[in-house]
Amino acid sequence: MSSEHMQIGEVAARTELSLRTIRHYEETGLVIPSARSQGGFRLYTEADVARLMVIRRMKPLGFTLDEMRDLLEVTDRLDSGEELTAVEREALVERVRGYEQGAAEQVEKLRTQLARAEEFAATLGERLARDQVAAT
Repeated sequence: MSSEHMQIGEVAARTELSLRTIRHYEETGLVIPSARSQGGFRLYTEADVARLMVIRRMKPLGFTLDEMRDLLEVTDRLDSGEELTAVEREALVERVRGYEQGAAEQVEKLRTQLARAEEFAATLGERLARDQVAAT
């Protein structure tokens, strides 16, 4: 195995994804190992790890597997060095822009949920403090 390839266990540790999750993403076509060892083990590169990190970041924002696949295909095409017309490039960039807007909206929703959760935790803490004082 070359130093540029990693086995799935190392990839799992680096991405904080389970082996099962990485295998699931392979089954759905989101990430394909760059190579296989002579023994048949999956081998991944830094580019594969970067791809998994994109997926990992999209998941908590509620993106579907199809949306993840679409975004990865778009960014792969933009990064491929393939000759694109101005119209093709703008269409791809516009799709990325849509994902950016969706992510920003989800982040704002999560911020609101977090603020509510922090308020709730603080309310419980205040309640416990009042009960501590009353009990003494």
